[in-house]
Amino acid sequence: MEQGISAINDEVRQHSAFIDDVIREVSRVIVGQRLMVERMLMGMLTGGHILLEGVPGLAKTLTVNSLAQTIDADFHRIQFTPDLLPADILGTMIYNAKTAEFSVKKGPIFAHLILADEINRAPAKVQSALLEAMQERQVTIGPDTYQLPDPFICMATQNPIEQEGTYQLPEAQVDRFMFKVKVGYPTRDEELEIMNRQTEGQKQVPTAVVDPTRITAARDVVRKVYIDEKLKQYIVNLVFATRDPQSFGLGRLSDLIGFGASPRASIALNMAARAHAFMQHRGYVIPEDIKAVGMDVLRHRVLLTYEAEAEELTSEQLVQQIFDAVDIP
Repeated sequence: MEQGISAINDEVRQHSAFIDDVIREVSRVIVGQRLMVERMLMGMLTGGHILLEGVPGLAKTLTVNSLAQTIDADFHRIQFTPDLLPADILGTMIYNAKTAEFSVKKGPIFAHLILADEINRAPAKVQSALLEAMQERQVTIGPDTYQLPDPFICMATQNPIEQEGTYQLPEAQVDRFMFKVKVGYPTRDEELEIMNRQTEGQKQVPTAVVDPTRITAARDVVRKVYIDEKLKQYIVNLVFATRDPQSFGLGRLSDLIGFGASPRASIALNMAARAHAFMQHRGYVIPEDIKAVGMDVLRHRVLLTYEAEAEELTSEQLVQQIFDAVDIP
């Protein structure tokens, strides 16, 4: 086993060398927001979609665009609005009067990296159209089905402070996001640097340091990252603690958690922990990898009861209690 882990370590170090280059290039444009950049990279390395939540002006769109440039990927930004139609995203059949035939005009969903900007502004019909693309990596236009590019990642943003003219995302769709990342304000020093760059300096453009083919190859290596059986049990215990808190000495949470995390949470914790280890140039998972990604994987999968909302509790607070209570192997 030690020889096997050593070989995986060598393979991980070889294939993860580009990670530092990507982060460096993105930081030429983006000040701070290291967590958001790392989660986006983890999404690329695992095929997981990401929901970014934060107030306007925190460089969410710019970060996604910059990341796409560093990996030389096809990037399309879709601005979601209440009058958007599924065909505006997926594409449609166009009738050619000269040939009397229909041809397919593919929509902006056909790209390696999709930014669904302000996703909660679109109605349910549009969100359901996006759902097939996110889950199946394919799109149906007319009678035919078309595969999306590989890799394909959807990164969506939503504004948490604005309610007028928005539609709450269905729980089934929220569950399909691997991460829900809360994007916070910059520090004072970071804000000063942002102001100076925007008002005095020249616009920085990131350089492509990797291509989608290499990302796809890195995904195969991420799946080889070793995770011990005890850590797999730890992941399952964390997820089961959201469904049956009483079994883990968290009886009070039974009245606060309406629905626990789905099996997608177990899969996401496993893959995200492997990706976290990969980004640390390590070929094996440790408990800290799981804890590092746990909040972003679970916060949108633990649904609160009315009692919890009345007490003004958040899912983050309950998830943290679960992490504190479940024994680490």
